[in-house]
Amino acid sequence: MYFKLSLKNMKKSFKDYAIYFLTLILGVAIFYMFNSIGSQEAMLIVSESTKRIIQLMIEMLSMVSVFVAVILGFLIVYANNFLIKRRKKEFGIYMTLGMGRRQISKILLFETILIGIMSLGVGLIVGIFGSQLMSILVAKMFQADMSKYEFIFSQDACLKTCMYFAIMYIAVMLFNAITISRYKLIDLLTAIKKNEKVKIKNPILCILIFIIAVCMLGYAYYKVTLGIETLNTADKLLLPIGLGIVSTFLIFWSLSGLVLKIIQSRKNIYLKDTNMFVLRQINNKINTMVISVTIICLMLFMTISVLSSALSLRNLLTRDLKEMTPVDVNLYKPANLPEKYITKKGKEIYYTKEQIEDSKITIQETLLNNGYDINNLKDIVEIGVYATNELKWKDTLSSVYDEIKAQFPMLQYETTEMLVKVSDYNKIAKLYGIKEYNLNDDEYIILCDFDNMENIRNKALEKESEINLKGRTLHSKYKECQSGYIQMSTSHTNTGVILIPDDLLEDTMKEQQLLVANYNADTDEEKEQIENTLTNDTSEIIQNITKKGIKLDGVTKISLEEASVGLATIVTFIAIYLGIIFLIASSAILALKELTESSDNRQRYTILRKIGVDEKMINKSLFKQIGIFFILPLLLAVVHSIFGIKFALTILAVQAKPEELIPSIIATVVFLVVIYGAYFIATYVGSKNIIKDEI
Repeated sequence: MYFKLSLKNMKKSFKDYAIYFLTLILGVAIFYMFNSIGSQEAMLIVSESTKRIIQLMIEMLSMVSVFVAVILGFLIVYANNFLIKRRKKEFGIYMTLGMGRRQISKILLFETILIGIMSLGVGLIVGIFGSQLMSILVAKMFQADMSKYEFIFSQDACLKTCMYFAIMYIAVMLFNAITISRYKLIDLLTAIKKNEKVKIKNPILCILIFIIAVCMLGYAYYKVTLGIETLNTADKLLLPIGLGIVSTFLIFWSLSGLVLKIIQSRKNIYLKDTNMFVLRQINNKINTMVISVTIICLMLFMTISVLSSALSLRNLLTRDLKEMTPVDVNLYKPANLPEKYITKKGKEIYYTKEQIEDSKITIQETLLNNGYDINNLKDIVEIGVYATNELKWKDTLSSVYDEIKAQFPMLQYETTEMLVKVSDYNKIAKLYGIKEYNLNDDEYIILCDFDNMENIRNKALEKESEINLKGRTLHSKYKECQSGYIQMSTSHTNTGVILIPDDLLEDTMKEQQLLVANYNADTDEEKEQIENTLTNDTSEIIQNITKKGIKLDGVTKISLEEASVGLATIVTFIAIYLGIIFLIASSAILALKELTESSDNRQRYTILRKIGVDEKMINKSLFKQIGIFFILPLLLAVVHSIFGIKFALTILAVQAKPEELIPSIIATVVFLVVIYGAYFIATYVGSKNIIKDEI
């Protein structure tokens, strides 16, 4: 009997379950899609290092899935709470007819199981087909060969999804039982007549609070953009974050009294159609939902910021790869090691005889001595990198040192500068295909392309900062840093290399040996084989060098490309995962709040009909209410996001041109329109059906 009653209730109240079903189906589908990536990896033809990166991404997505499951769990409980409130009168009638709380709990239990099975089944079907598109996305991002593509069903992802959602539904069942046990018959029968108490706020106080909130928000925006240089520690970030949260709350709190008062003063607007009714409704909603709207706004802000930043991050992180990896390999090792080295903490480090002897020879000789076939390399250029206590970073900033130190006290000003002979640099520059330089005997050049450091160095160069080396005074050939670098990287991260006349740098000042070369190979497979001999821990040469304690490090074009693409892809996938979940959560909360309000306000719409308002005008007023309620937190979230995206890219040391962000912004807008728009339409249709119900 209870099962049949549950089934009839579901059919009868399907319009009430629409938002619930939509949320559950989307949650299940997305959960399955992102957890099925492990199964999709098998059909991708990629290198071993890329496989390790994909495996790392899978592990990180698994950890994020726990957090996602918690969010979805709370969301499902919240949505279920709406359904129970919506049916208070129904439960009251059941009790009047003699049904006990335990029997009502059984009905809800069967309904929850039926909803769970249906939503899980539909969600898995959507997720299985959606995961095939995910396979293509993974392959594209990792530049993988998909010649072995086949339709994949992930048994592990399916079991994981079923397990997590089963736990959520059990939590819902317990919640339902507890909720029903607390209800009294009189409360259930009179629930529809109860309204939340709304206090009329002082408009002058609202204006004052609004101005204060805008000022707080403006200061927070300033701190994360123009004033970001002062946010050099994690604890200092708490201030703008806290100001942003508090000011968002205060803006919505003040709006409830402010907007109504402003519109009331415009009689031609206030008295038009049902605007008086609409504005009163919106005022009451904001008044009673300030905290909820604040949370929704912040979640939308996180969604927009995370999606826009992450979707553009991959292109931004990889745009400089081709320029910054012009050759196949960079190898470097220390030069002129002393017998003993004392660390800053006073610890003594002793080097072995073999290490000291190796530091006096070139990298090519080191490779030959350890059994490496040097013919594997071509276009070899090897130079020395020099340093001396005579020339530290603070010395090159001498003209503005006090000013810079006051502004950035945490920087390491005692660090020795990296010095290179101008002739040596030109050898590398020629191989790299970048600009070469010439120097007079009394000149130097600073090469720097890392934006934040370049700005600091330029302040000194503008004032014609001079340096002294071996008794000779040198002045900068240029009044700003020049472009250039000696070591490959994924982006412009050179914080400073100083080109010096050749005769000023002696072998005793040499701190490092740098070898730049290409692989003597034509195909990608041959290049990977040569690379393995230099980078794989199991290769004979690496084992020989390791046994002797020789410190030979390096970077390769292949490893930099894979690491850069891998990092960007991991960040992108996690951001998309979280962004969509936050979007679903905020949309669902907003939709359920609106449906609850529509359910509570059915009597008001009945009164409108009785005084002669036609159905078209009622639907129009309902559309305005829901539209304004959906747009209000979104507008403030968009404003937050403009500054949030700029802050995120600055923190990641990525400079983006406006046109580079357009594709990611368009993609984010598509996500918003599809998901947020779907919830808006479902809310409007659901609310319209609710207010048509007879009381």
